[in-house]
Amino acid sequence: MKIQNPPQSPFFKGGDYWRPTASLANLKLRAALLEKLRAFFEARGMLEVDTPVLSYAGATDRHLASFQLEHPHSGRLYLQTSPEFPMKRLLAAGAGDIYQVCKVFRGDESGRLHNPEFTLVEWYRLGFDAHRLMQEVAELIGTLVPAAHRPVEYLTYRDAFQQIAGFDPFTTDKSACLRSLQAAGRTLLADDMLDLDGWLDLVAGDLVYPQLGRNRLTFIYDYPASQAALARVRPGNPPVAERFEAFFDGFELANGFHELTDANEQRRRFVADNAWRRAQGLPEVRMDENLLSALAHGLPDCAGVALGFDRVLMLAAGVASIKEIIAFPFDRA
Repeated sequence: MKIQNPPQSPFFKGGDYWRPTASLANLKLRAALLEKLRAFFEARGMLEVDTPVLSYAGATDRHLASFQLEHPHSGRLYLQTSPEFPMKRLLAAGAGDIYQVCKVFRGDESGRLHNPEFTLVEWYRLGFDAHRLMQEVAELIGTLVPAAHRPVEYLTYRDAFQQIAGFDPFTTDKSACLRSLQAAGRTLLADDMLDLDGWLDLVAGDLVYPQLGRNRLTFIYDYPASQAALARVRPGNPPVAERFEAFFDGFELANGFHELTDANEQRRRFVADNAWRRAQGLPEVRMDENLLSALAHGLPDCAGVALGFDRVLMLAAGVASIKEIIAFPFDRA
């Protein structure tokens, strides 16, 4: 029988593209760190859970692009960008302290530090606030990457901007962001393309964050209330979001919150996100009514965090690209 050549496709490139991009040593390191990670949580009496990858609802977050699927009978479905929503439903149902190691999916994310499909570690601690959870994140990263177990740095969002960008993000305007970027020789967008939070994100990503965590773990906390995402807002002058991010050698490892428990406020934020999406010509995302019902039932006081496991593995392996620790990245999937 004559064997037919397979049809040509840009996704099947032939040659050595069948091979993994990660070395066997790094794949063994992945397995070893997963074992350590589970031992870390087991020692703290935490329950490992498993939640759906596909959902009828997605994340409205302005900074996330969800993969959408059309099912012939069920209509639009979303691949999870995080297991946060179903994990909070478990918390509301009385699950207690929980964690999950899972695959998540985000569009528009590829490059040295990104793959559209990646491994996330997410966990929730009852009775914790953001500061107590930051300490536990530092303990876990230090367990997985001993080189990161050095004196940990804690900076407020305001302090980081003042030290690196040279202005106060809580009292600034677009022109200060513009001047800061111009002084650094950055190529700029038209002023009317971004709101103030957009400009702050640009300064943070371009100037501030790359300078954080130099040879040590650095936490940034107390973000502007307008950047609260799923965190509660602490009243004050100015009010701040009880949110934090962790950085090492200039790139983000984790994003955590003292979790919002108010169903009405969460609905307001979902609606505002979708209004912003409409204004930007982006597709709206179906709100998770099951999460809102769980919040209305009662989410216990807790803090939660999502940790990029692949990036932690990059640190442990001492490699510069995420492709070196993933067996088959997106272009070989």
